[in-house]
Amino acid sequence: MADPSLDEEGRDEGLIAALDGVVVDWTASGRPPLGPIDLTVARGEIVALVGASGAGKSTILRLLAGLQTPSAGAVTRAVGVGRTGFVFQSPTLTPWADALANVALPLELAGVPKSQARDRATAALTAVGLGGRLDARPSQLSGGMAMRVALARALVTGPDLLLLDEPFAALDSVTRRRLIEDLHALWAGGQPSPAVVFVTHDVEEAVYLAQRVVVLEAATGRPVADLASPGVVPRPERWRADPACRQAVETVADALEASMGAAT
Repeated sequence: MADPSLDEEGRDEGLIAALDGVVVDWTASGRPPLGPIDLTVARGEIVALVGASGAGKSTILRLLAGLQTPSAGAVTRAVGVGRTGFVFQSPTLTPWADALANVALPLELAGVPKSQARDRATAALTAVGLGGRLDARPSQLSGGMAMRVALARALVTGPDLLLLDEPFAALDSVTRRRLIEDLHALWAGGQPSPAVVFVTHDVEEAVYLAQRVVVLEAATGRPVADLASPGVVPRPERWRADPACRQAVETVADALEASMGAAT
């Protein structure tokens, strides 16, 4: 079995992260191995991962983040220390701290002086529309507001790579749409824009949010389709009704259905 490698320097200027022939061995848990997986993420691009439950979407995020070591293959990361943001399926906020303290926490842990950390956290919360709720505890926030705090916390460090693991899955459709628009605006306003890898089960959400949609095979997690989303990001008004969008959704849905059939 090949030794995994992690190259923090990256392979080229356009690459932010890559998986090369990566395998994750689940033998101990009685599950078949994940992979081999080949996936590249360029600087500043938005990539959506879709696949059946258990296809390894969350595992791929952990590999890209450097939080999991593969059993074989290589993980390449051109991301500096502390330059990866991660948003999980739930906001995972500290319940006894207010929104400002939650967002300032990663900066303070990195050694940023408290006053500077609080200033940057205030700016991040203002950018996600919560400038008036700095002192709110998580229990005082709606689900959408709590996820905005989580987004602000992930973005406050100015990451090169932002990983999102179905962050909007538990929210109503209107809130989800608003948060996607906010995410696009925050991405476009980045200096530079971060690379984003977004996991979702929603095909329309994947096409709307991302510039590329990668479909994973249900049985192995291998990418079986890598499809470009048409148009520009952020999306123009009413783009979901555009024929190009509707056709892209159907194309991804067909690829997803085929990927699930391959497992049966």
